[in-house]
Amino acid sequence: MKWGGHVERVYGVDVHAWSQRMVPVFARGDADNLRDAVRRDTFESALSALNGRPVRVDERTIARSPIVARALGDLAQDLAFTPVQPCRIVDTRIAQGAVAAGQVRSYRAAGRTSYADQGGSATNCGLQNEVPGAVMLSVTAVSPAQAGYATVFTAGTTVPGTASLNYVAGAVVNNAAVVRVPNPATAYDFSIYSYATSDYVVDVIGFFAAPQATALSCVDSGLAQVTIGIGATGQVTAPACLPGYTATQLDCESGSWSMPIVFSSLRGGGICGARNGGNTAATLTAARRCCRVPGR
Repeated sequence: MKWGGHVERVYGVDVHAWSQRMVPVFARGDADNLRDAVRRDTFESALSALNGRPVRVDERTIARSPIVARALGDLAQDLAFTPVQPCRIVDTRIAQGAVAAGQVRSYRAAGRTSYADQGGSATNCGLQNEVPGAVMLSVTAVSPAQAGYATVFTAGTTVPGTASLNYVAGAVVNNAAVVRVPNPATAYDFSIYSYATSDYVVDVIGFFAAPQATALSCVDSGLAQVTIGIGATGQVTAPACLPGYTATQLDCESGSWSMPIVFSSLRGGGICGARNGGNTAATLTAARRCCRVPGR
């Protein structure tokens, strides 16, 4: 009831035929997967959850991609994952037509101003200026002519002997795939091999790229101050940093040359102490320098 209209409108599949094919899927479905699928916001992610193959990135997803798994954690080629708002980059129903049985078709995943020629978004999907080492894709086979499978792999390489998703005739099947992008760059980033004639819809949901060195983002906390009388000692605690920031420096400032700083400790709680040896009261001020490493 929730997704029937969407399947009929977006994928062009008769809702009654689709619901009949879903009966055994629901019958076999794990209870936790069913509950997870109901909570999903998109049909593709709901279907993945129902099949026990969620599209979110976790250790199991990465582990299933040996190409990327070898790079993650490698000091020479460590890759950082950046999720993006899911964006359509391929829809063969709109452009180029179904991939014929036994054929390979190649596509671009990044560095485009528009994906309209591939049937996707007329935008750059936020990837125009990115140079990813690998991309994470949500791939959907739509109404294949017969039972079979599809393999998503790096463009310009030999078709691997593994399947990215398996399907039956007339099905709408989705799965996530992590694909290495050619380096150096070539005309295309990834390819799809289709065992049976089928339409395909591909959304980019994230990418892996070399970590970018970024400068620390630093701000000063507010000021705290105390007035110390003639011949007296006193101390003041600097205000705490905002959540997400770490104190990297403690600034203690005396309002008189006759009141030297006698104690300061960042680790000890951000405390400044002084003794007033002058002949008038003076002010002692404390503040923290707070920094964080900005995200990508």
